[in-house]
Amino acid sequence: MSMLGLVQPMNISFGEFLLSLLIIFFMIVFFIILFHVIFDLFRSKDLSGWAKFAWALFIIVLPFIGLFVYVIVRGVGMTERQMASATESQQAFDQYVRETAGSGGAASEISKARELLDSGAISQDEFEALKKKALS
Repeated sequence: MSMLGLVQPMNISFGEFLLSLLIIFFMIVFFIILFHVIFDLFRSKDLSGWAKFAWALFIIVLPFIGLFVYVIVRGVGMTERQMASATESQQAFDQYVRETAGSGGAASEISKARELLDSGAISQDEFEALKKKALS
């Protein structure tokens, strides 16, 4: 540090900077693959608890080899499980949207009740009860 409290710049070459960026990039890729594999491992329903334990131990003891072997051996199933999960999520979202948008809200329910009242299918008391229910 200088007398003014400012930090002195480090003297590194451009090549060292690029090498550092490359190392950081591959570390990020490694951790992304690691998390995908671990999530897939514990989401998998076709493995027993002992098989999951063995895979996890293999990945912890020999991380690079364990990850590459897992991706090679179970990569196709990994993709299928991820696609099934995405499809389930999309279907759940679509169902939620249909349920939410399909009701039309309180105004629609009151309008339907008014039509029933006008046609004589319900009495004024039943209409008031439906209206109260729709507004609550």
